[in-house]
Order: sequence, then structure tokens, then C-alpha cells
Amino acid sequence: MNTNHSTVTYPRKVEHIVAGQATSDGAGVKLTRVLTQNLQRRLDPFLMLDNFGSDKADDYIAGFPDHPHRGFETITYMIAGRMQHRDSAGNEGLLENGGVQWMVAGKGVIHSEIPQQEEGLMEGFQLWLNLPARNKMTQPWYRDIKAEELPKFSTPEGVDVTVIAGSSHGVAGAVTRETTEPLYLDLHMPAGSRFVQSLPATHNAFVYVYRGNVSIEGKAVPVQRMAILENNNQADGVVIQAGADARVLLIAGQPLNEPIAQYGPFVMNTQEELHQALQDFRDGNFAEAAS
Repeated sequence: MNTNHSTVTYPRKVEHIVAGQATSDGAGVKLTRVLTQNLQRRLDPFLMLDNFGSDKADDYIAGFPDHPHRGFETITYMIAGRMQHRDSAGNEGLLENGGVQWMVAGKGVIHSEIPQQEEGLMEGFQLWLNLPARNKMTQPWYRDIKAEELPKFSTPEGVDVTVIAGSSHGVAGAVTRETTEPLYLDLHMPAGSRFVQSLPATHNAFVYVYRGNVSIEGKAVPVQRMAILENNNQADGVVIQAGADARVLLIAGQPLNEPIAQYGPFVMNTQEELHQALQDFRDGNFAEAAS
């Protein structure tokens, strides 16, 4: 593996550009589902990426009342706004501007995410990261990481990098995971700058542009589009070039190559495990609701 993050000899090309789907979740929160269910195999170990963002309170004010999860991890990255988290494992935390909430649902958790504001912009992302079969029934776990605790650095070209997970240019992120080895970077790129990141050839990777526009190996990636990076066993990384000032998520991970069985907020390996998850939830085995 190439450990010099600033040297990439064979950069990946863009395989496909994806426009997200407008939808709503929770109690009517409007959002764009960027990584949809039909891309789960292609972008294994990632199951979903939602981008929420509105300055109209009616689009978000009801939030995400009590709901269950089992079998994966959720990573919520708040660009702007305040949201209160409570869960059935007794965790409580306030997610604020620039902060991250990392939750391992494991064998089952019920949680709520409720906005703590009545006006102004609320914007952010929620990424679902799959758990390997052997860890799906692990104990739930939760961590709040405030903006100032997230590792950050700037490149000589003026790209400001926040390292949520994995490592970049020798800077270790806030969270590491052994099996899926996720890389999760937020890049703030001045117009004309470029950013180089090494990536193992075996990892699936994508880029999501949420401000401005970029190009990757000559392929334009406009705002609010996801570029799935092509897999090539010679490729050792990615080079991103900013057209206008841009803000970009770069996400990559080691695929699990395991069966994916999903029913709403439960992601397991078999239909039988899904039925068990539903039964356990109905029987109250996810502990008390987070009220």
C-alpha cells in the first residue's frame, strides 16, 4: 500500500456520476439520498449517504423521533445546526456545527435526533457503514466528537482537510475501523487547487460535491453529484481538481463482500436475521425507547 498520501502514480478515473434522490425521512425531514440501496453492493461497505440541508424550519423541525437500528454504524456529520441525540443505551449528546456523531447500532438501539433550533440553516450528512457479520450483534456504542476535536490540516495549496475517519497525509482521523478501514474526509478546496489522496486498490471509493465543482481525471463533477471512482487494480489513489471554490466529501472503504439483507433500519446478512431483528424490536429487546 502506498503510504505517501501526496504521491499518486495511477489516479482513479470516474466510473459513474450519480444524482441523489429527493426524499424525506424521520418525521418528514426533507433530504437527498445520495447513496441509495441499489448502490450498496457497488459501494460496499457503505449502505447509505443522506444529505440534509434547508433554512426552512418546516423542512427539518420535527427531526427524527425514536427509531431502531441494528447491524451497522451511523456517522452523522453536522455542517450547520444543532441536534440532540438520545438513545436506549442511555447516551445523550448535542451535535453542533462541524461536529460528528458516531454510533454503532450493533445488536440494537433505539434513538432519536431532534433539532435544537427553531430557525436558520440545518445542514449535514448521515453515512451508514456496514458491520461485518461477526460484529453485527456487538454491544451498541456511541461517541460525540466536537468540531474542535476533529483532526484537521491544510495542504500547501490551501486545501483545508478534516479527517473524520482513516488517515490522510500522515494525519490520523478521529475514528479508525479495522475491517472496513473507512476513509472519510471533508475537503474545502480553493478554486484551482488540487488534492491528492492515496487509496488501496481494493477499496471502493466515491466523491460527493456539496459546494462548487471539481474534476477528476478530466471528468467534471458538478455540485450535488456523487462520482463513483472506478476500481482498477493498478490505481493507487485519486487526484481532485477544484474548478470553483469547492467543498467535497471523499469516502472510501474495504468491501466486506458479504450478503446484505436490509429491511428499513435493520441491515443483516440473511432474511432470517431480519425476521429476528423485527421480532426482537417488537418484543422490546432493544431496551427502553429513548424518550
